[in-house]
Amino acid sequence: MQELTLDYSIELVDVAGSSMEVFLFSPPEPGPIRQEGPALILAQHIPVGHTGVENDTFTLQTAARFATQGYLVAVPFIFHWWPKSADIVRKRDESSDRRMVADMQATYDLLCARDDVDDNRIGVVGHCWGGRVAWLAACHIPALAACAIFYGGRIKLVMAGGEGDADPAPIELAGQIRCPVAGYFGDQDRNPSPADVDDYEAALRDAGVAVEFTRYADAGHAFQNFPTPDRYRPQASEDAWERVSAFLQRTLS
Repeated sequence: MQELTLDYSIELVDVAGSSMEVFLFSPPEPGPIRQEGPALILAQHIPVGHTGVENDTFTLQTAARFATQGYLVAVPFIFHWWPKSADIVRKRDESSDRRMVADMQATYDLLCARDDVDDNRIGVVGHCWGGRVAWLAACHIPALAACAIFYGGRIKLVMAGGEGDADPAPIELAGQIRCPVAGYFGDQDRNPSPADVDDYEAALRDAGVAVEFTRYADAGHAFQNFPTPDRYRPQASEDAWERVSAFLQRTLS
């Protein structure tokens, strides 16, 4: 993947009393004033260390690449509920769907409040952990116009984070999704496994959601994650880029 120059700003958003950083990547300016345009929420994966978006090369470069395609991209740091130095196992085990939905709603509201964003053309994209978050956002934010998932696992599992009564697993909420969903998966992945992906697709089709799933026989989990060479599959990654770009152009144009 060609390394892009990073140019972003950071806004702080209050989510239930906790301050969340949202990294904003603007598209190249066509003129002195950018008219209302499309936007994306990019849900972060779990990188090694996970000490903040600013240290996540993959997410930063992915956001910058989407921005070059004309999108204003917002990357919320959804692990703001804990100190950045906290162990990722703790963050994973204490995460809850309700918190993640609140984070995504706050990011969506931030975009809608901007003069340079058309709130009818906001989509959500996520990789790995972020793929699950993207699905969850599509279930709870009906105005989203598109959802793209890259090898999102745990969609069939409940995440309550010790908050008491748990909400249903995201797969059970497929009937609440109102936008088209695209997905990109490796057949060598175990989370989600090919059988999991079959279940995802069936749940969406049964709910009447427009679905575009692509599977790669020679790829496993995190096949777009170029900072991890043992997982990165350039051919599958670039094919998925072309497909997701076309999907977003159709749904957010």
